[in-house]
Amino acid sequence: MPAPERLPAPGVSTGGELEELLAEGELNVVGRIREASNAVLLCTVTHDGVSADCVYKPVKGERPLWDFPDGNLAQREVAAYLVSEATGWGLVPTTVLRDGPYGEGMVQQWIEAVAEDNPAAGLLALVDGEEAGEGWKPVAFADVGEGRTALLVHADDTRLRRLSVLDAVINNGDRKGGHLLPAPDGRLYGIDHGVSFHTEDKLRTLLWGWAGEPLTDEAREVLAALTAQLAEGAPLATRLAQLITTVELAAVRERVARLLRTGIHPQPSGQWPSIPWPPV
Repeated sequence: MPAPERLPAPGVSTGGELEELLAEGELNVVGRIREASNAVLLCTVTHDGVSADCVYKPVKGERPLWDFPDGNLAQREVAAYLVSEATGWGLVPTTVLRDGPYGEGMVQQWIEAVAEDNPAAGLLALVDGEEAGEGWKPVAFADVGEGRTALLVHADDTRLRRLSVLDAVINNGDRKGGHLLPAPDGRLYGIDHGVSFHTEDKLRTLLWGWAGEPLTDEAREVLAALTAQLAEGAPLATRLAQLITTVELAAVRERVARLLRTGIHPQPSGQWPSIPWPPV
């Protein structure tokens, strides 16, 4: 039997083909990613002679959280992918919900980041002084030991700016540096969206550099289009209703409406830590 064909680089295959592969293919567990707080398994998935690497997060391996219902982080990951696709920005790797070797879970396209030892290379930095410098946006001062502080900055990058808007829509509570994956084809992906879609403001991110600044014209157009897709009975709204609760879906609509109404990137509320820990 010939070896299965490897998928081209991310972004080359159509989304529908990749979704079918992830949803219908045979999962084979290769190993476990031990740095993750929940069970994250590296797998290969094969279907109709095509094979690809993927990540499988079984619901049974989720660690209970006090502020999220047990056993539904996988659904939130899929919901984040659906919203990302609806924006047209393609910021979340293709993600499906399916049965696997250890029961139902999230299966997501594996993204080979440009720099394996530092996925956010070139996107985040610590600098001396109080100015971010040209091409960078300031986030916060960080303790770097021995009584010294440095300014945490992120790149003034269109891809990051789009991701910050997506995070505001889905109320992402965990946008760490390690969740930013720059791919070899120049695209940027965000991963780990299990703690998203809460009804309370839980936005925690390293991408505060645009806080309080006007949204781009592109972002406003995307949000306006997203409003229609979130209307009751629309395909996106119907699929989201199968993954998150009714009140959480209503909160998504309200966040989109608020962004359009204010016309600015959100700012930290002061009622919740604004930066995730650990930040990387």
